Amino acid sequence: MERGPMTRSRGLFGATGLFALLFAWAAAPLYAQAPRAVNFLATHYDVSAALDTIGQSLSATAKIEFKATEASSNVSVELHPNLVVKEVKGPEGRPLSFERDKQNPLFVNVQLLTPIATGGNVTLTFTYAGLLFNEENSPVTGVRVASINKDGAYLLLPARWFPLTDYPSDRYTATFRLNVPANFAVAGSGKAAAPTPLPEKNTVEGPRVLYIFECNRPAQHGTFVAGNLQLNPKQAEGISVNVYAPRNMSANAQDFASDVARAVVTFSDMFGPIPDPSFTVIQLPEGTLREFAAPGVLLVSQRIWDPKASDRAIARLVASQWFGIQVAPATPNDVWISDGLARYCEALYAEQNSGKEAGLRAVDEFAVGALMYEDAAPVGQAGRLAPYSPDYRSVVMNKGAMLFHMLRAMMGDVAFKSTLRDFYFRFAEKFARNEDFENLAERQVQAAAKGKQTQDPPNLRSFFAQWLNSTGIPEFALDYVVYRTPKGFRVVGKIKQPLDTFHMPVDLRIETEGNPETKKPLASNPADRLPISAWAKLSSIRRTTRPPPTHSASACKPSPNLRKSGQRFGVTSTLEKSSTSSGSASAPSTNTAKPSKPTTIPAAPKRELRRSSKSPIPKAAENLLPRLLRVSLQSPPRCQHPLPARNPFSRKDPILPNSS
Repeated sequence: MERGPMTRSRGLFGATGLFALLFAWAAAPLYAQAPRAVNFLATHYDVSAALDTIGQSLSATAKIEFKATEASSNVSVELHPNLVVKEVKGPEGRPLSFERDKQNPLFVNVQLLTPIATGGNVTLTFTYAGLLFNEENSPVTGVRVASINKDGAYLLLPARWFPLTDYPSDRYTATFRLNVPANFAVAGSGKAAAPTPLPEKNTVEGPRVLYIFECNRPAQHGTFVAGNLQLNPKQAEGISVNVYAPRNMSANAQDFASDVARAVVTFSDMFGPIPDPSFTVIQLPEGTLREFAAPGVLLVSQRIWDPKASDRAIARLVASQWFGIQVAPATPNDVWISDGLARYCEALYAEQNSGKEAGLRAVDEFAVGALMYEDAAPVGQAGRLAPYSPDYRSVVMNKGAMLFHMLRAMMGDVAFKSTLRDFYFRFAEKFARNEDFENLAERQVQAAAKGKQTQDPPNLRSFFAQWLNSTGIPEFALDYVVYRTPKGFRVVGKIKQPLDTFHMPVDLRIETEGNPETKKPLASNPADRLPISAWAKLSSIRRTTRPPPTHSASACKPSPNLRKSGQRFGVTSTLEKSSTSSGSASAPSTNTAKPSKPTTIPAAPKRELRRSSKSPIPKAAENLLPRLLRVSLQSPPRCQHPLPARNPFSRKDPILPNSS
């Protein structure tokens, strides 16, 4: 019996100047569908395909070498449901019986004349044809991943336009022969020779040419784009980048090459080199995916064909060469280590090339996307989601990226990046499972903890159970008090959450008029008091020319970052800290988080706090949620509304300041 996720609350709330946003998942995961057994794996392809742009169809012959993973006489392959298999021949040219799977028409089952022993080889030849012009019966639900028309064509590997086994993890060598109209150029997987003219069959079809692509290194080959493309060979930082685009959109080819080279250098330094650092960038026609990565190939849609606007998308596609191509997911449930990690590499790339704040902005975007469909499925059961769907992008790519970001916070930069590098070297040109990464990360933190006798290693087992295998969001309640001290100001408080099994560090940032203070308290047992203590030193507070006020803190205007927020987010005010060189500690001012209603504190004229009547997710998420990722206490300009020494509505006893 399938167990559902824990009760969730999508509401976000805040207290005066403090915010928290975390996701947690219940201990009971949902069961994923069992993967289909694979008896044979393809090891080499010889595919000859003709593209009929008038009939919008493909006709092909695929000669495939298989290796048996276990003794069997049944060969099962994945082939686009629109492609009709005409015949299948065995190694001696004898016809074999075959049929479409009645329960899942994506699969074609072939019955051999005799069983093949484990490790044995057999060669089969498939002849098939069919229409490819829309998303009808697409293997990727609702997405057109193969199309042929008079203006061009694209054949992406997820379309299964030739028979595949164990997609997406199988690796193979291949030779592709593509027969296309003479006015088409073809770019894609492998090394291409110069096109060869073919005899003209009829005047309607016109002259045609043959492109041959050799793929000699085992990988997931078979992605091609054909059309009115111009080759723009470029060099950047010693890396060869061929850019294919229409002539009128080729002016920025060098900028694309520079972006690709910069990402290759960045990830090579982080993870280690890839076997072949040469790349092909191809403009993808409208009507399909925004971007796609194949071995050595980066496809970017025409609608985002701008190197400045798509630099992070380029970085993700380049990162997919490490995690997705070199290290392939073993099953559709393991795409966290490919699509999720490649997505997080966007933040690593931005941080490396544009600074830490740029990386955090990327993480903020991941969090916004993760909120949209976080309960669709656990990240570790991505096989239940349709690839490239909004659910998939939210859960696998965005939430998956957030998992890596928080894992980095728990492990520390050195251990985390060492884990990524070791993971790549251990599984390069192999497939891996989520459990492989989990085990490697646990060994890394155990090894790092040996050198720190006073510090216990983080519990990654519970981390993965909460984040990778479950869904749900807990509610956080924040209580804190601000004290005036001879040294400046001190903030103490606690973070509460209702889940017994939750265990997670929470980033806390107190922004003053100088340098911000950062802490990382641990949220664990809901009954525990979790102290949050931070000092606002005089040297970090902007001094004012007016005499210091007699009260300890001032009620301030609402943060401009929260002005667009809706009722669900519980809009709050912020605190300003005034500076002084002497004086005794004053009475505390207590602020308690209210989970249901926002707290409005009187503000300066013309800066009145208002609620938005629009839905908070689409309207406010972009402006609000990024700030919620880090618990923050901000200090805007001074305002003249005194704050009482203690909040009269708080039922919490004040937290006594440290005697020191």
